[in-house]
Amino acid sequence: MADYPEALVHNHYLFDGSQVTIRPIRPDDAAMEQDFVRHLSKESRYARFMATLKELPPAKLRYLTEPDYDRHMALVATVVRDGHEVEVGVVRYVVGPDGRGCEFAIAVDDAWQGTGVAGLMMFELMVIARERGLTTMEGSVLAVNVKMLKFARQLGFSVHHDPDDRETVRVVRAL
Repeated sequence: MADYPEALVHNHYLFDGSQVTIRPIRPDDAAMEQDFVRHLSKESRYARFMATLKELPPAKLRYLTEPDYDRHMALVATVVRDGHEVEVGVVRYVVGPDGRGCEFAIAVDDAWQGTGVAGLMMFELMVIARERGLTTMEGSVLAVNVKMLKFARQLGFSVHHDPDDRETVRVVRAL
């Protein structure tokens, strides 16, 4: 694994003035990531993982918290509550087999949706992907996830329906 990319740690202010830190995830964030997933609503967990789960299995948790920071980048958005860092969102990309494009995924704590944190995380992720020479970003979204489809369109993603799969759609954007 590459060294931790400290230069990618940034503090931001959200629409309501609260401060959030967006930074690459670390292996020692595993407990925080698990708490984040447990705290998501059932609907938000399903929208993110497209499966019914209450918490992440150990192998999946390891995968999500141990990116190589090159072909797999993950950023968390955190706030400080009662002296402890709490995750309120996570976004990631994984480079595809062609080495030119990547697939992204995002999840934001239900209480933090609509605060601007998702847009900040996606903007930072797209900048990193572009700086690493990637040319396209895409993702799979549940067709019923109207909020995510609207968000993707606002970020400049085009929506592509698959006639053979009515449950998910692809969102694609040039970087």
